[in-house]
Amino acid sequence: MRFKVLLLGIGLILFMSGCEKKPTYGKLDKTPYKVRECIKELSRGAEIDHGNKIDKIVVYKSKRKMYTYKNGKLIDEFRISLGKNGDKGDKVQAGDYRTPEGTYAIVRKKCDSRLYKSLMISYPNASDMARASARGVNPGGYITIHGQPKWNADGRGDNYTLANDWTEGCMAIPNAAIDKLWSAVQNGIKIEIHA
Repeated sequence: MRFKVLLLGIGLILFMSGCEKKPTYGKLDKTPYKVRECIKELSRGAEIDHGNKIDKIVVYKSKRKMYTYKNGKLIDEFRISLGKNGDKGDKVQAGDYRTPEGTYAIVRKKCDSRLYKSLMISYPNASDMARASARGVNPGGYITIHGQPKWNADGRGDNYTLANDWTEGCMAIPNAAIDKLWSAVQNGIKIEIHA
């Protein structure tokens, strides 16, 4: 009997202290808070900071650097990680873990519970598809600029992630950088990716 009273007392203390598990109802409640906020921004078009918009992104894979420009003037520079085989040349086909090279455009913004936020680029373009077709392979797709994995949401692991190429062909930047880029980019801006 004493044991039951003790358990009841501990349960009551936990309940009163707010440590109880909060109930979840439906899919939205299972979505991480930051992703829900991101989706709200996108739905009302509030993610664009018109005073800080950029008009071009340039990436140099060999330097692991991304540069943003407005009217030809350098605005920001970000460290990046590439695909696991990002420095082994241009992307050839799906699953090669290479980061493409060429001129593309930002075509979509996406809130991502796994990698925070992402900006999809227009890979594959016509020449990428023709090259893949000539080789009889699938060119792949869904190449993005994205944030960090969940375990590095606070940025404490940025030095580790940015010192390694770990994506499947995308370009990863710190979450603070993707927030800045996210608010400065509109769909359609040009991105040049160089070796």
